[in-house]
Amino acid sequence: MGSARPNIIFILADDLGYYDLGCYGQRNILTPNIDGMAAEGIRFTQCYTGSPVCAPSRSVLMTGQHAGHTRIRENFAKEGGVVILDDGPPQRRGYLESSDVTVPEVLKGAGYTTGCTGKWGLGEAGTAGVPNRKGFDEWFGYLNQRRAHSYYPAELWLNEERKIIEGNQGGQRGQYSHDLFTEFALDFIKRQGEHPFFLYLAYTIPHARYEVPSVGPYANRPWPEDAKVYAAMVSRMDRDVGRLLGLLGELGIDDRTLVFLCSDNGAAQPWEGIFDSCGQLRGKKGDLYEGGIRTPMIVRWPGHVPGGRVSDAVWHFADFLPTAAELAGAKPLSGIDGVSVLSGLLGKRQASRGRPLYWEHHGRGFEQAIRMGRWKAIRRGLSGSLELFDLGNDPGEQRDLANRHPDVVKGIERYLASARTESEWWPLERSAAAN
Repeated sequence: MGSARPNIIFILADDLGYYDLGCYGQRNILTPNIDGMAAEGIRFTQCYTGSPVCAPSRSVLMTGQHAGHTRIRENFAKEGGVVILDDGPPQRRGYLESSDVTVPEVLKGAGYTTGCTGKWGLGEAGTAGVPNRKGFDEWFGYLNQRRAHSYYPAELWLNEERKIIEGNQGGQRGQYSHDLFTEFALDFIKRQGEHPFFLYLAYTIPHARYEVPSVGPYANRPWPEDAKVYAAMVSRMDRDVGRLLGLLGELGIDDRTLVFLCSDNGAAQPWEGIFDSCGQLRGKKGDLYEGGIRTPMIVRWPGHVPGGRVSDAVWHFADFLPTAAELAGAKPLSGIDGVSVLSGLLGKRQASRGRPLYWEHHGRGFEQAIRMGRWKAIRRGLSGSLELFDLGNDPGEQRDLANRHPDVVKGIERYLASARTESEWWPLERSAAAN
């Protein structure tokens, strides 16, 4: 790798399905720039998000702790948190505390300039969890997930101040938020010079509500209007990924900039018969089956990450923090669940193959999932029976093998007994009892 610390850019799409990109088999949505990125780097086929829904997935990404340890365990807190009054029912939102160590804090401590744009979702205004209080030098976007559902907001946050979006005042639709985030990202990169930087580009595309300035090449396709808009949103993101990668080349920093691209969770809609966003994978956003947590993951770093590779290495969002720390030359962190997967990114054998990966979800009562080698297990409720799948032979999770492999089930149950800690905002006394 050499002694130089690379710039790090992490591009996170919102509700992008595993099969929504051409390089993963999509035939109806045009993504030439992202496909080119995959051709120049590694395309991972068994990478996982932190959760099947937005906020906890991002919390896992930022803290390196899996969903049973990270601060934010669900989009809405069951108890406590901050109560938000909006255009719908009151929301209880959790937030990162000052004691939660994040990726930008680690990188900032190692001398990086840090920037974030798009959707945050880990701290409301005035809490310790806003981006500028969690290690980001610059921040522009939505703090609250629900407000991120509109692509024509009347205001956004610029650092810790509200910024009026002039083109969207009075119900106008003059400034598309995704475009604003792209411009912020490009400007941030241009201003860094030789100084190492970390950019977290958390796009809101293609999350519903489905809005886009133009459906472009999809206007005459025989699809429902929402499908045309969805495809155009993904292609718009692809266009801007191309602009970003092109800028790195223009600035001559391609070979010292590592770029990740993935989704925060599975597709919200399978779009069966049109895009087949989940393909053979069972489930979708909100499910602990593969369709809810397996993500497309592309990593590009010319001269360091080998081009044109496809890797079946198994890793997840909690691994990003220790990987970024190793890239930056920062001290290893204790108390996290992730491990550095830098060797795998560089095309070498990943030393952590076979280790257990853990998820939990509080959206429909309490559910847990674990992947251990080729085995994947799901349990509903603390005392529910396990479903067991052999992903090596059954990636669609169609055949429950729990009765055939009681020894595997027992080993997984032993792990689950100590896999998590209790959360004050998501207590299990009530949620688990409903299962």
